[in-house]
Amino acid sequence: MRKKSNIKESIAMAILPLLLLTVSPIFSSCDNEDELSKESIIVADKDISNTPLDLWLKTYILEPYNLKIEWQWNGNEVRLGYYTVPASYECATILAHIVKYCCLEAYDEAAGPVFTRRNFPKQIIFVGTWEYNNNGTYTLGTAEGGKKIWLAGVNHVKENIAQGAARLNSQYLKTIHHEFTHILNQNAPYQVAFKELTKTTYVADSWSSDTYKVGYQQRGYISAYAQANAGEDFAEMYSIYVTSSPEVWDGILEKAIITTTDDFGNEIKDYTYYNILQQKLDLVRAYMHKTWGLDMDVMRESLTRRLNDVVNGRVDLTDLTIPVN
Repeated sequence: MRKKSNIKESIAMAILPLLLLTVSPIFSSCDNEDELSKESIIVADKDISNTPLDLWLKTYILEPYNLKIEWQWNGNEVRLGYYTVPASYECATILAHIVKYCCLEAYDEAAGPVFTRRNFPKQIIFVGTWEYNNNGTYTLGTAEGGKKIWLAGVNHVKENIAQGAARLNSQYLKTIHHEFTHILNQNAPYQVAFKELTKTTYVADSWSSDTYKVGYQQRGYISAYAQANAGEDFAEMYSIYVTSSPEVWDGILEKAIITTTDDFGNEIKDYTYYNILQQKLDLVRAYMHKTWGLDMDVMRESLTRRLNDVVNGRVDLTDLTIPVN
């Protein structure tokens, strides 16, 4: 910390004379009462709403799904309290294709186009960087009012694809499906029985502390973040299930089994929290099927196949051509 402080002091001392030189002419020109130009010195891109990407989004996202993906910088849509940058054109193009192929069309396949068009959020805001929090974590995405999702880290999409399906899932797709679950819950509340299963052990923001970052399966949670509250618990159960292979999911559940040894050296297995996780899954599955007509296993199969298509280069993520009628 001391080293960083010294660097900042050195930079400040170096910059101060330059600032004084810069400020002096400004004061002088004010004294002369010269007429100020009405033209802003900040030049923004003008009339860029008809780029090939915008036309592609209108044709394949906005018109069929009534969903607007806002990839260009809009200060009114950026969440306050975070240092963020705009999404790049190239990365926004890639991620827009992924949203279409691995989210919209996957839900079309699993629950039908009517479900997707009626319930999927009507606005997705692309943010170039992650949103870093004071507790040492960073926010991948958030949802608001059942209509809008902020999706951060867009400018890292190429490196995440290169790292494989698990990385792409954890950084983007799981986030989208997690936030979509919140939106569905806002429109139709999930069962009270779900909240009752581990109602006394939610820990709010402490989920990211060293105490709670490990061993959460043996407390009845599918992830560390699920310990925050019942709503996050429900969304984590759904989003992790549909973005995990059966083998990965089973591996997570097995960590909930508590194994001990008695005085005679016999192994004893306690399935208490394993069973709680199974009960949570059953409730999430029933909610999605009965309330929304969504088969979670069909959704998982579709997502797995589509994600493999993306990471293996079988989907052109840069194609912005539009058929001519």
